[in-house]
Amino acid sequence: MSDDLSVSASSDVQPESTLLRILSHAGAQSILDTDEPDLGLAEHRPYPFLAIVGQYEMRIALMLSVINPAVGGVLLIGPRGTGKTTAVRSVTTILPEVEVSDCEEGALPDDLALEGADVLYPDCFEKFNEGQPISHYEGVKLVELPLNARLDDVVGGINERIAVQQQRIRLERGILARADNNLLYVDEVNLLSDEIVDAILDAAAQGAYTVRRGAMAGTYRSRFVLIGSMNPEEGRLRPQILDRFGLRVNVRGLTAKEERLEVYHRVRSYRLRPSAFIRQWDLATTETREDIVFARELLKETKLSDEALDIGMRLVQDLDIDSHRAEYTMFEAARAHAAADGRDIATVFDIRAVAPMALRQRRSEFMVNFFESQHREDEEIRARIDALSQTPS
Repeated sequence: MSDDLSVSASSDVQPESTLLRILSHAGAQSILDTDEPDLGLAEHRPYPFLAIVGQYEMRIALMLSVINPAVGGVLLIGPRGTGKTTAVRSVTTILPEVEVSDCEEGALPDDLALEGADVLYPDCFEKFNEGQPISHYEGVKLVELPLNARLDDVVGGINERIAVQQQRIRLERGILARADNNLLYVDEVNLLSDEIVDAILDAAAQGAYTVRRGAMAGTYRSRFVLIGSMNPEEGRLRPQILDRFGLRVNVRGLTAKEERLEVYHRVRSYRLRPSAFIRQWDLATTETREDIVFARELLKETKLSDEALDIGMRLVQDLDIDSHRAEYTMFEAARAHAAADGRDIATVFDIRAVAPMALRQRRSEFMVNFFESQHREDEEIRARIDALSQTPS
């Protein structure tokens, strides 16, 4: 018999049964003192953004969208395995903190300095003048839209669990509302259903959307930066959502042997010792995050030079682009590019750097041919009118 179960015959101590031993160690305090079990939950340790090898255009496009949300988002187009999803998720390592309003009107202290702020934001204006805080800072987050998400998951709807268990109806916000002031990432965006695409387009265009379920209705803010990725082999993207992305990046696999070998070494190190690998990039990541914060502040004062405006407008005209989003996206990206470089004047150099990303694929051959055919038809109609007017009746 083992020592822990053997008892001396002369001893008055009775052996503790297995059941009593279990019960004696199952008190509430004992449970509280017990270490939490390993539930198998993974830590959020994304690959460092600065550790990505090559892919300069993809990285600069993502950084410009973080510096200036007015760029209108980024679409990454390329085959599988080229690092699109890894790059997007790694952006979380350099995302800064932003000021978020605590008021229902969504006003920030800078908004209250504008003329008529007392009328536009009465509640915020009163709280601000009383010395109460109306905003706080929180980190920008990356919100991912699952490919299998339902429409109610995306826009919000009735909480079915509460409805069944508590016999009451509660309207809950969806993914689009949770993405407000954050980045919304849609992987394989070309495979989304039409109804979800339409919901994303409406929310992105208006900056807010309304959900109605019977007699209940809720309006939610949805001011997010839209980032999408797709493999063109798996299907095309609808033109109306394609035009919503400000910058478009064609992502190809690296061609240089040295770069591909470096990708292998870094990915292997990251998978074997992720914490150690991430620590190697901590200093560079912190510096980059600080640079982005500085660039976002400098952006408020950054303007375009007259020459940059002239060259940009002439470029759009020469390319025969109809969408007015073309020059807006290009100019906002150029301002962000200058601010990232520590300059408050965007020049032709910045236009040249961002123009391919902002203008590629915006020229529609279909629309060019359509308008040309319409012009020929109009000319034929006018020619017939002229001929009829000169022919005696």
